[in-house]
Amino acid sequence: MPIFGLLCFFSFYSIYILRNEYPGEYLHVLLIISICIFTDIGGYIFGKVFKGPKLTKFSPNKTYSGMLGSYTLAILFEYIIAFSLALLLNTQIRARKFFRVAFLMPLMLSPVAVSWMIGKSMLEARFGPISRLARELGWENPSFFGSHEMARSVIMMMDAWTFIPLMMIMILAGLQAIPKEMHEAADVDGAPPWKKFWEITFPLMLPVSITAILIRIIFKLKLADIIINVTSGGPGGATDSVTSFIFREYRDRSNVGYGTFLAIFYLIIIVILMTILIKIADKWMKPRY
Repeated sequence: MPIFGLLCFFSFYSIYILRNEYPGEYLHVLLIISICIFTDIGGYIFGKVFKGPKLTKFSPNKTYSGMLGSYTLAILFEYIIAFSLALLLNTQIRARKFFRVAFLMPLMLSPVAVSWMIGKSMLEARFGPISRLARELGWENPSFFGSHEMARSVIMMMDAWTFIPLMMIMILAGLQAIPKEMHEAADVDGAPPWKKFWEITFPLMLPVSITAILIRIIFKLKLADIIINVTSGGPGGATDSVTSFIFREYRDRSNVGYGTFLAIFYLIIIVILMTILIKIADKWMKPRY
């Protein structure tokens, strides 16, 4: 309890600093977090969380760095794909309403259903249709979850397929809110399409884009159901996320105390991270004149 109290104190004090406007606030936040980490209490906490015997294969130097890198690249590509689809659906194409509904279908499905339909059925190594097609094309022993890189990539693709429509519909709503007169004025001035995008569309879409990315980060940090149903963190912890690891620690190993501590600690980290990101995004979107 004293350790949890200290963690709450540092967390809420960091949030309090971020809520006040004065120079050097982020430096103060980093200083507070550094003190918490490098003191004996911080060393004890991080030692128990990240270097305990149960997390030997889930070390921050390997799996965490790979996981964070995968998350960052995944969100970047998902944003590009979502923006491209939103631009396409905002144009006058045939069957536009049909495609809008079709692209939203993955968002209507539960991630558990997606994991069973794709991960457990279509990508099944022996009888899955995609595995059979891979064998027909010359892949002797197709295994989509046999190697670390392949398994992590497949999990990221399934998660992206589920949540890209969420970003797409937010960006599409923002695109439809842009006044048509601005593009018509650019057409009169003879601006090429790429210049209209960079000078009009993208700057006006920046608040919506940042909001969509922040919401996607929150969903990405909660990624667990697809991992639990398809790989259970394997092979060798390569596909494990923090949330899925906490779940398995709590349920499969019946380590209630340790799992609860990890969940609370992770919640505090997410609150601090998202508060800092929201504050930075808010300052970035403010007019500079």
